[in-house]
Amino acid sequence: MAEKKIAADKKAEEAVKEVEAEVKAVAEKTSAAVKEKAKKAVKTAEKAVKTAAKATKEKKETVKKAVEAEIKDEVFVQFAGGEINVESVVAAAKADYKSKGHRTPKNIAVYIKPEEGVAYYTVKGVGSEDYKVEL
Repeated sequence: MAEKKIAADKKAEEAVKEVEAEVKAVAEKTSAAVKEKAKKAVKTAEKAVKTAAKATKEKKETVKKAVEAEIKDEVFVQFAGGEINVESVVAAAKADYKSKGHRTPKNIAVYIKPEEGVAYYTVKGVGSEDYKVEL
């Protein structure tokens, strides 16, 4: 009977060792899977942070541009009881140039002559008697 009990104990020990080995193998597989999922989660989080940072930067730039657009200096020329808004004269000169079949110029030089009631302009340093707008 003692021999049967020893044999049963050995079988039980072997069964415990097999179960322990199986548990260890499952734990290693689970650990690897958890690590892989964690890596993917970290990558996803990094992408989300980069996207948020980019969106924040774009929003800051948009706000900055809006503020800069709102803050404009205005220049008026007052002469002989009249007043001329310089910004509107520049816009009129650009519109006049475009109406003559050209593209709207990016840069334009405007020469206001209040005594004549006109403003002459040049584009890329080129002017003409036709390049003028009435004030």
